[in-house]
Formats: sequence, structure tokens, C-alpha cells
Amino acid sequence: MIVMGVDPGSRCTGFGVVLAEANKYRCLDYGSVAGVEGDALPQRLRHIYSRLEDLFKLHQPAAVVVEELFYAVNARSALVLGQTRGVILLAAAQAGIPLYQYSALEIKKAVSGYGRAGKGQIQSMVSKLLGLRNHPQPHDAADALAAALCHLFRHSCTRYSLDRFDGGGRIV
Repeated sequence: MIVMGVDPGSRCTGFGVVLAEANKYRCLDYGSVAGVEGDALPQRLRHIYSRLEDLFKLHQPAAVVVEELFYAVNARSALVLGQTRGVILLAAAQAGIPLYQYSALEIKKAVSGYGRAGKGQIQSMVSKLLGLRNHPQPHDAADALAAALCHLFRHSCTRYSLDRFDGGGRIV
């Protein structure tokens, strides 16, 4: 099963694609989608939509996972983030791909065992769980990979436990 996680951001939207086969998880692709510096929000949103369309066609994920909205102190940032999430939801719906949403707490807890883990901890755990040599950059891509892993762990027939991973993406 191929799952694509997407971490919404109007300036930098992270994506991560994970393949699950039996008890092995493998990173197929990750990165970020960023608009051209100085572009207005509508152009950045169009670029995100177009790039997601291309990624969906390339990887053909069985599911797309996005972090649920959280309540932010800055209302303007929350509105822009909501618009970006709307583009992601639309792209998945247009492609006919089921979309799943998890809270940041659920995602962090799934990959690190701690719901309040920092960005560095998530990058480190994602690297270990997927057997990556380097931490995924930018952190938006690591967050997207974490979202994909969270979904796979929740829908796996194998019970997930951090102490059962060998560091190469395989459950032992």
C-alpha cells in the first residue's frame, strides 16, 4: 500500500510517500512544494494544487493523509493554512483518493511515542523508522512522512511498537 502524507503550508507544503509491504516501510519520495518568492497567495495555491496532481499521478497513493487544523493564536495564519488545506483536500478528491486526517498529537505520538515531540525528534524518528541515512529536509517533508506512517501504523494488521523496529524500517 502506498500512502502520501501532506503537511500544509502556504509558503512550503511538505509531502512524503511511503510504501508498506508486509512488515516493511519504505520511503519512495519526499520533499516540499514552494511557490515562487513574491507570488500572491492564489498563485501559490495553484502551484500546490498542480504539483499535488503530478505527485498523485506519479505515485498513485491508496490514501492521502493530512494533519487536522489546529487553533492558532494568529487568525490570519490560520486562515491561510485553512486555504492551503482546502486545496489539498480538493486535489485528493479530484484524484479520487481517500483522505484521512489526524491531529498533530496523534501523528507525533505514533512515530515518536510522545505527542509533544519537537521537529528534530520527528525528523530523527522518521529517519530511523524508514531507514533513511539523513533526516528528511525540510521539516515539512518529515512531518508529511510522519503523517503517512501514522496512517499506516493505525491500519496495519501488525501492532506497532517503537521497540520492535530495527532502525531499517522493518518490524522485528
